[in-house]
Amino acid sequence: MRRLVRGICSSLSGLLFPLGKLLSWRFIPYRSTDRLDRGLILVLPGIEGESLLNQDIALGLVDAGIGLAIEIHDWTTGWFPLALFHLRSRTLHAKQSRVIADRVVVGHSGGGALAVLALEELPEDVAVTSVVLLNAAISPGYNLTRALECVEGKIWNFRSCGDWFFLGLGTLLFGSVDGHHVICAGAGGFDLPNSPETADGTLTTGQLREIPWRFEMAGSFHFAGHVGCVNRVFVSEFVANVLAAG
Repeated sequence: MRRLVRGICSSLSGLLFPLGKLLSWRFIPYRSTDRLDRGLILVLPGIEGESLLNQDIALGLVDAGIGLAIEIHDWTTGWFPLALFHLRSRTLHAKQSRVIADRVVVGHSGGGALAVLALEELPEDVAVTSVVLLNAAISPGYNLTRALECVEGKIWNFRSCGDWFFLGLGTLLFGSVDGHHVICAGAGGFDLPNSPETADGTLTTGQLREIPWRFEMAGSFHFAGHVGCVNRVFVSEFVANVLAAG
């Protein structure tokens, strides 16, 4: 019953997402010294800024028993009506990617693209453990070579075929974070020619793992759209598993 309530409440977060700013205090315990000693997971919001949506990512990781510190880093101006500015401002992206660069990252939508840009800012002798991209607003042809060099484990790209409105029509019209008017990698995946596919549909190319939406994910309240990947239940049952795998 608790799982069902969490999943339904999380599914409704998209309707009330601006209220997240009022509930930031809930996450103070998850930034304790004890947790920080074990490591840090940084959650990067989408272009809406800190909201109930990205707070659900953090709560899903807590539900899964992740013992690391968890912090939501709002890389935007903090004012969601400026979402398109957050999507396309190269100055904002450059500034925030430098701020994020020395941290471990889970990024949703525009935050997924910022995670990649932040990796490229790391010094050559510094690396993060792993990175998870959730429906990232970055072009499928983006060159990930430098970003992958800065990851000890893997970059996991969760993509959703049903994300046709935000990462399809939206980015065709307004562009991706890296400035291309295309269907983004968070919807159709990165360009990965001749990539072997596992039994569950995961595509593998070196350190990059692509996890496409599949029907069983609907049982975890992810129905293939743009925000299902941040549902608290989905994060605890799918995203936390890949973080544990490295």
